[in-house]
Formats: sequence, C-alpha cells, structure tokens
Amino acid sequence: MKTIVKFFRFLWRSLDVLRRGLHLIVLLLVFGVLIVLVSPRVPVVPEKAALVVAPQGALVEQLSGQPFERAVAEAYGRGTAETLVRDLVDSIEAAQKDRRIQVLVLDLGSMAGGGVAKLEEVAMAVRKFRAAGKKVIAVGEAYDQSQYYLAANADEIYLDPQGMVLIEGFGYYRTFLKGAIDKLGIDINIFKAGKYKSFTDQFSRSEMSEQEREETGAWLNALWAQYQAGVTKARKLDPGAIDAYVNDMGNAASAKGGDLAAVALERGLVTEIKSRHEVDEQLKATVGEDEDEHTFRGISHWDYLAAVHREKVLKSSGNRIGVVVAAGEILDGDQPPGTIGSDSAVQLLRQARYDDDIKAVVLRIDSPGGSMQASEIIRREINALREAGKPIVASMSSTAASGGYYIAMDTDEIWASPSTLTGSIGVFGVFPTFENTLKKVGVTVDGMGTAPLSGSFQLERTMSDQAKQILQLYVENSYNTFIGHVAAAREKSVDEIDSIAQGRVWAGTDAMKHGLVDNLGSFRDALQAAARRAKLGDDFKVEYIEPPLGWREALTRQTQVLAGRITRALMSKHELSIHAQRLISPIETELSRMARFMNPMQAYYYCLCTVN
Repeated sequence: MKTIVKFFRFLWRSLDVLRRGLHLIVLLLVFGVLIVLVSPRVPVVPEKAALVVAPQGALVEQLSGQPFERAVAEAYGRGTAETLVRDLVDSIEAAQKDRRIQVLVLDLGSMAGGGVAKLEEVAMAVRKFRAAGKKVIAVGEAYDQSQYYLAANADEIYLDPQGMVLIEGFGYYRTFLKGAIDKLGIDINIFKAGKYKSFTDQFSRSEMSEQEREETGAWLNALWAQYQAGVTKARKLDPGAIDAYVNDMGNAASAKGGDLAAVALERGLVTEIKSRHEVDEQLKATVGEDEDEHTFRGISHWDYLAAVHREKVLKSSGNRIGVVVAAGEILDGDQPPGTIGSDSAVQLLRQARYDDDIKAVVLRIDSPGGSMQASEIIRREINALREAGKPIVASMSSTAASGGYYIAMDTDEIWASPSTLTGSIGVFGVFPTFENTLKKVGVTVDGMGTAPLSGSFQLERTMSDQAKQILQLYVENSYNTFIGHVAAAREKSVDEIDSIAQGRVWAGTDAMKHGLVDNLGSFRDALQAAARRAKLGDDFKVEYIEPPLGWREALTRQTQVLAGRITRALMSKHELSIHAQRLISPIETELSRMARFMNPMQAYYYCLCTVN
C-alpha cells in the first residue's frame, strides 16, 4: 500500500513539474510575441535635429545592481535613477561630427549631481561640441549647483521667469552617534591607524575633531575653487563672481523683491529669462517642427546613441584599449555592478589579460574603498596584468580614496581630476558589543571556555584586553602594509608616505603635489596615456570589459520588464510606498555597511568623504 501511495505521489509531482514547465514555456512565448509587437523600433535620426541631453538622477561610472533586477525595479517605478557619464559623453561626441545634429539642448532638471569630476567629463564634451561651431542651449525652470556647472558651458542659458540658480557651495556634514550609543549602553571597540582616519569618529565623538576639521577644510576649499574656476571661465565672469553671488544672495534677492531669476540675470549667470515654450519656439526656427509632438525636432541622447550604434560596427578586430570600471564599495567575492567585488573585478582584469586584441587597460575608479582583503586581491591581479606586458593606467573619477587608492597605486600611471577625492591612506576596524545594553533589560551572559580568547568576539560579551590588543596590532600591521606598498609603487620612502598618509583625504590637485598621482586630466587623457604606453598612436578602439548578459538572463529580463509595465499600467500607483522606499534605501545601505564592519576578522580601507 505504501509503495502505491509513493508511486502516485511521485507521479503527481512529476506531472506538476511538467505542468509548471509547460506553463513557463507558454508564458515565455506569449511575452516574446508581445515584445515583438510592442517593442519600439530603433530610433531614426532626423535629417535636421537637436540632440537633447536630459540626464536622469545621479551621474555614475557604472549603473548599480544586476541588469535584470534594475530593469524590473525601473518598470515598477522603484528604481534609482542613474545616468552613465560615458553615455552622455559618447552621444555628444558623436553629434559633434554628425551633420544632422544642428544644436545641443541641455535639459538638466532631472539630474542629481554625481561629483565635479564627472560633471567636468561631460562639460568637456559640451565645449568640444561648441568648438566644432555648433550651438549649445541650456533650458530649465531652475538650476541647482551641479546642473548649473553643465549649463554654464552652453552658449545660451535660459531660465524660467519663476526660476532661480541655487548655488550653495560645498558642505561636509556627518551624524555622530556617541550620545545615542552611551544611552543604549553599547560598547564600541575601535581599532585604527592614521591620525586623520576619522570614519570611526561617528561612534566615539559628538563633533568633528580638529584634525578632521583641518583636512576637510583643505579638500572642500579645493573642490569649491575648482567649481568656481570652471563656471567663471565658461561664463567669462570675474574670478570672484560665484563667491560673491553665493555670499550676497540674500541682499541681492531683497533688492529684487525676491525675484531670484532677475538676480541670476543681473549677475550674468543666465543669458535671458524665457519660458520653456518660448525656447521651444526659438528652436523650431533652427531645426524645424516635429508635427506629431508639436515641439522642435529633436532626439534624446539615449535614442541617438541607439541609432548611431546601429549605424556603425561596434565590435571590430584589431588593437583595443580595454576599460574596466571599478565603481562603488570594495567587497569580498562576486558582487553586482555598482560595487566592486574582488572576484568580479579579478575576472574582468583577467579577461583583459588573456585577450590578445586588448593591448592596454584603463582602470576607471570611483570608489571610497572598503574591504582590505578584497583590495589586496585586486591589486595582485593588476600586477599580474603588468607582468603579462600589458600597460594599465588608473583614471580617477570623483572619488578614489582609501581602498580606491589602494587598487590604483600599482598601475603604470595614475590620472586624477583636480577635484578627485583621493588618499585617505589609513585602516580601521570596528567591533561593537552589547553586554551593557542587555543588562538594562535584565539579560546577563555567563559561561566558560578552553582558552583566554574563547568567546572574545561575541557581540553579547565584553571584549577582552588580549582580543583588543590583537585587533589593534592587526590594524597597525595593515596600515604599515598599505604605506609600504604605496612607497614601493610611488618610489618614495615609507616615512615620506607616512607623513602624507595618516588617513588624510586630498583633492586631486594636492595629491599630485604630494606625488600620490602622476597627472591631472580627464578619462580621455588616461586613454591616450594607455595608448602611448602600448605604442598604438591613435589607431585603437575602446572596449568596456563587462560581465556578459547570457541569453537566459536577457530573455527573462525582457519578459519580466514587459510584465512589470503591463502590471503597473493596470494597477494603481502606490506613490507613498515608493517614496518611502526611496527614503529608507539610504538607511538600509548604511546599516548594511555597518553590519559588514562588525567582522573582527576584517580591516577596512574606507573613506567617508561624501560632499553635500
């Protein structure tokens, strides 16, 4: 009897598996047909048009998250808006040589910054577009600080009559947790090496230390000077014009009765006060009218990229320079895009090493650092690439600090932007214990072990003096290893590096003065440097080395995204939950980061150097 029951259960499960499999196949076929029916055609560039550059969200070197997960989140309206810097630069550079594109329109209202270094990469492309004899127009209801940096590079800047140009200067503000930690009875054990390594101060202090205030003032002022120089040069303003605008904005607004658009016009920050409708009419006279949309004839930068990519051969044989993007925190193992996994990065670097067509590599870094061990694994692979005879050049974006500097230091050449935040050569470890917190609610811990270290790394027990000594010595040894590697890579003495290390953050201009980087320049400059080292001249292609998208993931991504769009269209939008998720997301990120720091077996090369 039991045998018969087992047989029918097996039969039922087999049929159920078959049913599900057939159901999935049918669904894939249905969605596949729907994709064919509803997918837009490859865009066509009009014979006469404006290229509309309208970045969404933050400018990034690499889109964060797995492609499939990101696509589904975007389909439901819950994704984090991001725009690749290289997409903007590539589209503008292609349009510069395209006779069909008559004018470039900067529509920056949805852009959310990303660092002066990234803004400058796009600004350079805009300036080259103008140098080719083509006009650039910026239009907006208002401009914040990062938006205005790009807009300043336009021939004409139009501002809505109800708008403003809001430039605030740069700020760096931290949340200190010592008061809350004391009230909760948490014992935070901190281990660090580096006088200026201030990341852990949030646990042990209630305000900035004098050392942190000193170093922060230096790099903040360097960034502010870089911002002002870029804007005043672009707008042909007096050197102190932006500083005066910010410092006197209250009085200037009072004099104009609160009309901030008039203030911006008077100070020369904008060309003219015009509504978007008026600018549209002006553009119609230049490029003609789109009769379907009843606006000027234009094409968005993402549609334009799709069109020009289709028109040229993307993959060609011959000499290539490979670009590996290292963006985000440095973590152990295999990690999704937007973070740097030791295994993930090594796999890409190794791919470049064994590809005979790739003659040199540019490592594009935008990272505050992270895991010490993961950084070391990546550094070793970089050395393996060099030993294979392939030049590798580091190109620093907005941030390449601590672990971000660690993975750059052994490259053949380091290029930074003047506004890159780098250095922060220091190490820390954090391990909290909650024995006093538990006592507040009547919970105690007791027991025994076979050795003095037994149970020393339990969150509910007080850390022993011997355990603290071991971790502090481990951190100090890691710091000595760090400065030793830097000294060898930069051909300086350990004492020289120690004097400029100590966890101190430097702007790119100061980092070059201290010998931490070789040159100041753009990503394109780094590409040219790699080409020179590989003796390629100008005869090379650029190839981004990225994880391949398998056919299964690609198919699943398309069907799931389509399903998400259909579902979203049929269901009411839960705006409150979407906004709540966006608000909570940064908190979740911070908590995840803190959870990683609690590992007593790990030290960190990390820089908390985010500019507001």
